[in-house]
Amino acid sequence: MRRTAEVSGSVMACLLASGGTTMFSLPRRAGHRSWMRFLLLGIYLSSVSAKPDSLREVTDGNWEDILTGEWMIEFYAPWCPACQQLQPVWKEFADWGEDMGVNIAKVDVTEQPGLSGRFIITSLPTIYHCKDGVFRKYQGARSKDDFLSFVDEQKWKAVEPVSSWFGPSSFLMNSMSALFKLSMFIRRCHNYMTEQLGIPVWGSYVIFGLTTLFSGLALGLLLVFIADFVFPSRRFSSPDYYQKKQTMEQARLIQQQDEDHEADGEEDDDEEEEDDDSDVWRRRRGSPEGRPEPKGQAFPDEALRKRVVGNREEEEDT
Repeated sequence: MRRTAEVSGSVMACLLASGGTTMFSLPRRAGHRSWMRFLLLGIYLSSVSAKPDSLREVTDGNWEDILTGEWMIEFYAPWCPACQQLQPVWKEFADWGEDMGVNIAKVDVTEQPGLSGRFIITSLPTIYHCKDGVFRKYQGARSKDDFLSFVDEQKWKAVEPVSSWFGPSSFLMNSMSALFKLSMFIRRCHNYMTEQLGIPVWGSYVIFGLTTLFSGLALGLLLVFIADFVFPSRRFSSPDYYQKKQTMEQARLIQQQDEDHEADGEEDDDEEEEDDDSDVWRRRRGSPEGRPEPKGQAFPDEALRKRVVGNREEEEDT
């Protein structure tokens, strides 16, 4: 670009030198020549002024252009003091980009939040070097000569490239970009409601909270419907599911009835054994000598005690 400027300056000087005398000393018969030279000079100046700027602007809409060719990209913010100090140096470096075959660009993170999340910008200014889609973070000094040597001497080859997992075109970084865009959208909505509509700050928070709650419920229902559609339950996949279920229920009821009957039979057996034991005990208690008690004869406890005492006294007398 500097060479082009020098050639353009020499051409303009020759043009002025050749037409200087004619412009101010030609008679009227040669006036049309001076007007021609003025016209050519105006066309030349307009072409020079219309030449595009060497410093390119990268946005969310054209960021994929940096995936081809060689780029040096600066991420900055207008309010950042360090970024303000770097701007003149970066513009001077951009003037050499065309001669070196390198595209020099900048990104305003306040206007492009998606790119800020896509490249995980945590400090400002941040400079990246990109060569055919491979990104490397610049960590050197921030002077024009250092930038030129970094590109011209290919010092970027000694820098470890960014992992493909964290590359700007990966799924993870696409998600981060969408998240940053969403956060910026929410911030703009908050500012609009508080500044333009006059809603208090706490009211804005309540609105966002309710919106988040209902959005989560709707998303949950949608995920349930999708899961039920992709992985249907057995009652939809098996036509005889209800018949099998009814058969299993009947088998379970029959098994439960059998267990109840067995439990009732065991209880009856236990009761019969207890009755037998009580009958034997009563018979033994009613006959001290071990004789069976006559049927239909029952002694109360007091009579039984007297009988036992009388039998003992008779044994002592004998």
